[in-house]
Parts: sequence; C-alpha cells; structure tokens
Amino acid sequence: MRGRGGAGGAAAGGGADVGVLGTALGVVLAFSLAEGSWQWFSTYLGVTLLAVVLAFGRVPARGTAGYGWSLAAYSLVVGLCVALALAPALQRWDRLFPIPGTREGCVQAGRYESLHAQAALGDLAGRDAAALAYAREQQSRVAVDDCLAATTTRWLPVYALGTALVVSGGALVRGRARRKE
Repeated sequence: MRGRGGAGGAAAGGGADVGVLGTALGVVLAFSLAEGSWQWFSTYLGVTLLAVVLAFGRVPARGTAGYGWSLAAYSLVVGLCVALALAPALQRWDRLFPIPGTREGCVQAGRYESLHAQAALGDLAGRDAAALAYAREQQSRVAVDDCLAATTTRWLPVYALGTALVVSGGALVRGRARRKE
C-alpha cells in the first residue's frame, strides 16, 4: 500500500497518477457532456480537476530528470483544466471572448434558422401563432448556441496554451528566485 510519505507516494510522484487519471476522465466527461453548447457542468469538471491537480500534482523540481517534459505536462494539464472551467463563460460573455464578428455571425445564423423553422411549418403556422413563435425561438437559440460552441471549441486551445505558458513561466521564475536565495 502506498502512503503519502512512503516510497511511491505523493512525495515521490505517485500522487501525480491520480491527477493524470482524474484529468483524463474529466476531459472525456466534459467533451461528452458539452454536446451542442458548453454547459456549466464543464466548469464544475474543470474546477474539480484543477483542484485534484493542484492537491496531488507538484510542479516538478528543477534539475530532476525530464524536468522540461514534466513541467510542460503539468502546465498543459493545468491549462486544460482552466479551459474546461472557462468554456461556458467564454461562450456567453463578450468580455472573455471578444472576437470581432463572431457573435453577430452567430446571431445571423439564429435568424436564418428561425426563418427556416417558419418555412418548415408551412400551413401549420397559421393555426397557432404562439407555437410558431416558440418553434422559431427554439431553433434560433439552438443555432446560436451551436455556432458559439463551435467557435469556443476552436479557441479553447489558445486559452489553454496561454494558461500553460503562464504556469510554466511562473514555475521557471519561482525556480530562479529560489536558486538566488
């Protein structure tokens, strides 16, 4: 049995296995549950995985074998967790995702789908105006959500990589500061 302080425990790097397995499971869950539009459950998964990584994973010590690869892996996993946590917010808030034209293009796609829903209902539309309005609104919302989700998914790696660069840069600066002490 592995203990925290014993051979193979978290102090020796065994705890990182928990973080790696948890992250792999979380990624599979997040992408399978984020069907259509990014849902807030991915935020929960991202924050939970980040907590697991920070609790059980350790920034690799400078001078150890494979330091560069270990630091890159640790940083990329933290970046992935942050990207999963931010995905729904990126999709919904202009300030976090200020790409010009993206939101307007998605709104236009929603308008098109609204008109498409009205055309698909044809003669039935004259019988119940409330049902038509509901169908148009639903089709529009689904189209906008899908458009924003697709765009968000394309840009998530940029946010993840940016976070990874900040984490690895911070670890390098911190390592240099410790060496000077």
